Amino acid sequence: MKTKSFYLGLALLSFMTWSCTSQDGVTNQSLKTSISASAQDLTTAMSSITSSTGYGVLSSSASAPSMVKSSTSASSVISSVSDTISLSQIAGIYDYKAKKYKKWSPLLFNFFAKTGTSSDFIVRLPESKVKNPKLLFQYSAADTALVNNYVIDVSKYSYVFGRYLWNYNLASTITVSDVNVGALTVQSSRNKTDGQNFVSDFLFADGYDAKLQYSTGDTILSVYSISKGGTTLFQEKFTAIKDSASRHREKQYSLTIGNVQIVRNVAKGSNGLDSAQVYLGGVLQTKAIVKIIDTTSSTDDTEFSVIGNNRDLQITFDDGTTTTVSKLLGSTITDVRSLFLSLRQVYFATNVVDWVAWDVLLNKNNM
Repeated sequence: MKTKSFYLGLALLSFMTWSCTSQDGVTNQSLKTSISASAQDLTTAMSSITSSTGYGVLSSSASAPSMVKSSTSASSVISSVSDTISLSQIAGIYDYKAKKYKKWSPLLFNFFAKTGTSSDFIVRLPESKVKNPKLLFQYSAADTALVNNYVIDVSKYSYVFGRYLWNYNLASTITVSDVNVGALTVQSSRNKTDGQNFVSDFLFADGYDAKLQYSTGDTILSVYSISKGGTTLFQEKFTAIKDSASRHREKQYSLTIGNVQIVRNVAKGSNGLDSAQVYLGGVLQTKAIVKIIDTTSSTDDTEFSVIGNNRDLQITFDDGTTTTVSKLLGSTITDVRSLFLSLRQVYFATNVVDWVAWDVLLNKNNM
């Protein structure tokens, strides 16, 4: 009987120990160790992303002219044709064919020939033309030997524009030499009432997903995130609301690196902000201290972020040691900023897909 009581007590003690550990979740895991490991995971992710062919798509040169987002040049060129370009108008398979014109004119953008039918807008061109968009509509004798190994399959395309507004929607996949390199989606709009709204997302072939969202108007919102398989590796979110004096005041800010999240909200009953709080696996770390540092030299008074390079966060751990997010991430944060800069400008869409779409529409009857 005593033996049974002993083993019953031992089992109960073991269960209680396991239960406390499980309920605390990651309380026995050091915040310092955890955020360092998460920073390393982000570094690994960025190394994979920046070395990929898909990243080359996003970071292509911006020197080629762009018509997207209601440029005045676009309006002057096609205002007599239409104020809308839809997928049904440009659907088909189009191949790049080098042509030489004696006199350059925007009305002679007929470098693509329709070679097949499709419900999508499929563009096939040499990879070298994508990497150097400024050469897309420039003729070279050597171009006749180029192979159209770069394929853009656009499954969704809509562009409505006017003098003070636009509404743009694109979804596409890209392959190079029959190898998938990623998928890009872009949603962009602007009008007098709602301001500007923009979302771009690039899903890399290896599963990493980079997404950018920002909006202007009465509420300013910016979200930068990198994830894989539903797991967030990095996310920064900034929200500001216009007050009675028509100035935007920060309402909420959060930064997530792996399973560590730092959050700051507006204090209840006050126009000021609460102190930032840090969570590890969703558990508040009461002994850790976070100080948000904004640079006084910044000219951007509407958005403060680590990505924008005008905000840093200083973290004091339980053991009294201190670091900053910029030190923690090192050169990785520079790569992250470059990635989101490319996502925000989306040279791929503006310099390749849109110009070919204009070309197809303007020369539709000649194809």
